[in-house]
Amino acid sequence: MVNSLKFRSSLEKETNTLAVIARSDFPTLKQTNQEGKPLIYLDHAATSQKPYQVLQVLDHYYKHDNANVHRGAHQLSSRATEAFESAREITAQFVGAKASSEIIFTRNASEAINLFTRCWGDLTIKAGDEILLTVMEHHSNLVPWQLLAARTNCLLRYVSITEDGQLDVEDFKAQLNERTKLVSLVHVSNTLGCINPVTLISQLAHSVGALVLVDACQSLAHLPINVKQLGADVLVGSAHKLCGPTGIGFLWASEYLLESLPPFLGGGEMIQDVFLSYSSWAKLPHKFEAGTPSIGEAIGMGAAISYLQHLGLNRIQEWEQILTEHLFTGLSQIRGLRILGPQFSQQTHRAALASFTLEDIHANDLAAFLDTTGICIRSGHHCTQPLHRHYGITSSARASLSFTTTLEEIDYFVQELTETVDFFRKHN
Repeated sequence: MVNSLKFRSSLEKETNTLAVIARSDFPTLKQTNQEGKPLIYLDHAATSQKPYQVLQVLDHYYKHDNANVHRGAHQLSSRATEAFESAREITAQFVGAKASSEIIFTRNASEAINLFTRCWGDLTIKAGDEILLTVMEHHSNLVPWQLLAARTNCLLRYVSITEDGQLDVEDFKAQLNERTKLVSLVHVSNTLGCINPVTLISQLAHSVGALVLVDACQSLAHLPINVKQLGADVLVGSAHKLCGPTGIGFLWASEYLLESLPPFLGGGEMIQDVFLSYSSWAKLPHKFEAGTPSIGEAIGMGAAISYLQHLGLNRIQEWEQILTEHLFTGLSQIRGLRILGPQFSQQTHRAALASFTLEDIHANDLAAFLDTTGICIRSGHHCTQPLHRHYGITSSARASLSFTTTLEEIDYFVQELTETVDFFRKHN
């Protein structure tokens, strides 16, 4: 026991150094509120903060290399194209893609899923086919499939969750059948914090000939990702969740699958030849990237991924597990507080976030009150209204952490939350 505690203390010291060093890279985290209290940002699941390394790349592009890509012979266009395609290569390596041409840049993960529903869904899905989703999905992975179902008369089925807030694998097995054409699910739930067994789900789905789409928005900045190991056929992500800019995301799929699909949007960049009566399409990945792309933002995403890789995803994961345990220990001391999703344990790894409710206090009131102390948390339904209805609630509060979070910040948050709860209960 003593040796274990010494190891844990050593690991905390080493990984806390990561948080201290990394925080110096994030200008937003150096702010104070109007009362002079330091900003404590615990809303990383909604959007991540951006390090200087990303901001400097954006600034450099717009100051020195601002030009359209793939369209000019001059030096500015050449430099912009090189940086843009380098970002694609970085993204491909980050997720374990076979080639950079398998990475399609989109505005965000929502657009990536909509792209796939239009290109693959409209081409493939027929009336009576089934698509298997889960009740924990973000609206971005629900609404596009509902629109597809309205167009094709396919059937959407939903896998439930267990009592402890994890994917019900037995229910998944029961609903999976020969009519299932696609399984689309989140890798890490932005509300429950559970890490879904995607590799197992992929194996089961492939046994009936179904494809698997993975929403990796909440996992890309926190866990090492490899599409081959996951067994995914499609994977989507957003830069703003992994320390990158807003307005840029990506879709990954195999070259074979992408080659079989028609383009999503028409216009410049995605064509090979255009005649008055017909057009032919450019090669991958450009067939799916109509018009001028978000060039600076894509370059910024590449810089963000490089930054995370420099820190080390395994190192980040280790530190965030320590933070999560510390957070759950603190929250467990508040009477009447209920955490959605699985409890933390060394055997059950989960994401570094906690969505919680208090029956006698509305989540919005908690968030507004904590904001006056400099603490930023999320309140509402977190774009998972069906999941909240499953629990019989309309909203929850959520504290979501990152590798820049410190143990001291969590202690301060728990202290202020406790005092806030006591204040509301005293005055109700």
